[in-house]
Amino acid sequence: MAKNKVFNTLIVEDNATFRKSLSEMLTERFDDMRVSEASDSREAQEIIASNTPDLILMDVRLPGESGLELTRRIKRDHQEITVIMLTNYDLEEYREAARNYGADFFMPKGTSSWEEIIKLVETVRSKA
Repeated sequence: MAKNKVFNTLIVEDNATFRKSLSEMLTERFDDMRVSEASDSREAQEIIASNTPDLILMDVRLPGESGLELTRRIKRDHQEITVIMLTNYDLEEYREAARNYGADFFMPKGTSSWEEIIKLVETVRSKA
């Protein structure tokens, strides 16, 4: 990744504890990363409109519009944004839906370690 470029990341997650932990982990690990947070699709859309992220970590289940529907709309308008779908539900139906709605990656929260999430983020950053 080019020096001095800020890598914008958006976490869309309704669980405040998980969202904050993920945000803290990313900002501690990546000094060139700016992390924004949204608890639902409305907040996420406002952030995307004002500051298009390079990466979105998206929960499948959100209040109101699902993370799947939001991903479909984001990818329709911003194909360049990488979306990592995160969920507590590691079901094949969710994996397939995430692919069909345009998510680039799928990670189950319960079985993915922080290090696995970091590695995937590093991979995405290296291609930016």
